[in-house]
Amino acid sequence: MKRYLFVVAAVIGYCCMSCNTNPATSAGSTRSNDAAQKNLEAAHAVNAAILSGNVSNLDSFIASDAVDHAGMAGEIKGVDSIKAELAKIHNMSADMKSETIKELADSEYVFQWMRYTGTASTADMGMPVGTKYDITAIQVSKFNSDGKATEHWEFMQPADMMKMMQHNTGGTANKKDATKNK
Repeated sequence: MKRYLFVVAAVIGYCCMSCNTNPATSAGSTRSNDAAQKNLEAAHAVNAAILSGNVSNLDSFIASDAVDHAGMAGEIKGVDSIKAELAKIHNMSADMKSETIKELADSEYVFQWMRYTGTASTADMGMPVGTKYDITAIQVSKFNSDGKATEHWEFMQPADMMKMMQHNTGGTANKKDATKNK
């Protein structure tokens, strides 16, 4: 009886192992991993272009009809407009540094938890020139089957957004509201 149970367990174990090594499944998994890696490399290239200010080769990583839902003045459509916005971001803070806290990727999306530090070179970020910043954000990029970004979203810490808004209103918004209630 023990022998019979051992043989049955061995056969079931063999069947389970052979299911996991199905060539079609393995090939699909490899393709998915390759696409995820390609998408990560594209996201890294875009970030490097922002930091360096050299956006000329971004056509290799961003689709021509891409949409950036996180533009400073709203939605940005088309790779040329996105490249211009990214160059502007670099010029707003030429000493910007980025740190990837965590990133996840699959064949369609890259999620990056990022930390950005630097000094505002222009007042375009809502902060006076010379203001040092340290902000975190979640970057979400969607990719097509060619490994090019087609859409991008950014989600920032509310406290970081408020810091920029405070500078944008001269830090007096709360004072004005408080005097109206008296």
